[in-house]
Amino acid sequence: MNIFWRELKASRKSLIIWCIGVIFMIISSMSKYAGMSSSGQSMNELMESMPKSLQAIMGAGAFDLSKASGYYGTIFLYLLLMATIHAVMIGANIVSKEERDHTAEFLFVKPISKKNIITFKLAAALLQIIVFNIITLISSILAVAKYSSGEKVTYDITLLMLAMFILQLLFMVIGSALAAVMENPKSSTALSTGLLLITFILSIIIDLNRNLESLNYFTPFKYFEAKNIMYGGSFDIPFVILSLVLIATLSTITFVFFQKRDLHL
Repeated sequence: MNIFWRELKASRKSLIIWCIGVIFMIISSMSKYAGMSSSGQSMNELMESMPKSLQAIMGAGAFDLSKASGYYGTIFLYLLLMATIHAVMIGANIVSKEERDHTAEFLFVKPISKKNIITFKLAAALLQIIVFNIITLISSILAVAKYSSGEKVTYDITLLMLAMFILQLLFMVIGSALAAVMENPKSSTALSTGLLLITFILSIIIDLNRNLESLNYFTPFKYFEAKNIMYGGSFDIPFVILSLVLIATLSTITFVFFQKRDLHL
């Protein structure tokens, strides 16, 4: 159990910084909505006049930007990007940090199995992404409700945060699996983050070319799109099942390969 608390203590400052960052992003984004809506400028018309490529990058086109919830839908993709980067870095770092920082002897002197070590490490990582998710949820509800003019937003935002949590879990175990498999722990964080950015860029490319929708299964950012959740009111079950299968598989890989690897001092 000491390993669990040690990991939380080591990541405390980083988690606080990430939480402050997501709060600032939500507040600043919704403040821009307030400024644009009070000017009398039609944001829907403004967005329609923009090139399709810019609409895809901004995540717009399917949302009613005259409503606070619609505007929030456009920024959700970037909140999701922020949350998944945080998750994948935690997953990779929490597995590889002892070898990277040459503190592996801390683990060797403990009368505890590698299975328990990785269990405590992943539990600490899980708690951190839960805290990040809850902070994002509360900040989002408060910020959107402030400008929603009576519009009910709690249910939609809660669904979006549940989707975010599933993807946080997925990218966390992607990072941990890569760190457990790779011989060079220093490369795991960069590789897992790079993989995340590639899938994010792929999701934007798919939005630009509908003929590429068959590639949706290769980018988790297409599994839970804000427009489908907010206006459909539910998740796409095949993508939920795929996400859970990937999470279970990658978690198993993390456990198996971590127990097999030699920790270098």
